[in-house]
Amino acid sequence: MALVLTEEQQLLRDTATQFFQERLPIANLRKLRDTKDATGFDRAIWKEMSDLGFAGIMISEKYGGTDFGPVGLGLVLEQAGRTLAASPLVSTVLLCGSAVQLAGNATQRQDILSAIAAGDRIMALALEEGPHHNPTRIATRAEASGQAFRISGKKTFVLDGHVADQLIVAARTSGNENDRAGITLFLVDPKSEGVKITRTLMVDSRNAADISFDNVSVPATAVLGSVDGGIDVLEQVLDIARIGISAEMLGLVQEVFDTTLAYLKERKQFGKVIGSFQALQHRMAVLFAEIELCRSVVLDALSALEARRNDVPLIASLAKARLSDTATLMTNEGLQMHGGMGMTDQFDVGLFMKRARVATASFGDGNFHRDRYASLEGY
Repeated sequence: MALVLTEEQQLLRDTATQFFQERLPIANLRKLRDTKDATGFDRAIWKEMSDLGFAGIMISEKYGGTDFGPVGLGLVLEQAGRTLAASPLVSTVLLCGSAVQLAGNATQRQDILSAIAAGDRIMALALEEGPHHNPTRIATRAEASGQAFRISGKKTFVLDGHVADQLIVAARTSGNENDRAGITLFLVDPKSEGVKITRTLMVDSRNAADISFDNVSVPATAVLGSVDGGIDVLEQVLDIARIGISAEMLGLVQEVFDTTLAYLKERKQFGKVIGSFQALQHRMAVLFAEIELCRSVVLDALSALEARRNDVPLIASLAKARLSDTATLMTNEGLQMHGGMGMTDQFDVGLFMKRARVATASFGDGNFHRDRYASLEGY
């Protein structure tokens, strides 16, 4: 594993840092929240991100992408995490772009990947059906009907589902609700008859939706991958998403640490800056060590994806568990060290705490991934 970025990767990181600080600062999220923006992100800025190559960073140049790979996307997501940037990077690029690359046929790849890379299509993965992450708990059914399928069921926590131009829906074509086999992925037009979408506002001011499907008809050509073979694609896609959101959380914890450290150097009590108190210094030292461990874990996970190593599922769970725990610890500590002011909307640390809570629950929390890691190791 290379712990040093190449010259190209450093240039990409610097470009992303400048872009997010100038075009998507935390003030942008506050504006979207306070104005109750119907989209939930700035489409014009998303187009700018696409023009910079961020939307096509995992997509082959053949389809208009930059093909910079997982490490490149991780660097972009880390910088997005530092400014709490609201964008469809996770829903469209990490989840759906990866699914199409892994399972799409030539026609689907040409149509969808080129549109994603150009910033012309927003996509959402309709997977979850309960309050907790469980990718094999699929009750939504797709019944074959001639040269078509009819989908019925309900999905929740569909990221950017209320503005998606196209959905990828996980539905059961055989077996029972909790069976691992029998899941198929379908491309669905959200404007199809029988699709009902309800936007949900999350605590971190990001987008999600509840979507119901009532006998929705899709052609057989809408199958993504093979019938009954969706779980193999889903597991790979979710591992990519887990590593990507871990990279975002790395940026989040680094920003909270830097902000809290700056506050400790200026806030005074009893005639001294509170950063001079040894008890707080010890707590900050622990947090610094946690960030260094997280940085190594995330870089190894991104490298595992890039090298297509066999231990990607293990390292993805390791990274998600580690970053979920550290993001919770860091935002708790950051808020406490800001004192009562940290609880107010005047300070940004509360916004980071809310984002950390949602990111931690997304694609499995720490407990989910410790259990998965143990199971993968045979325990």
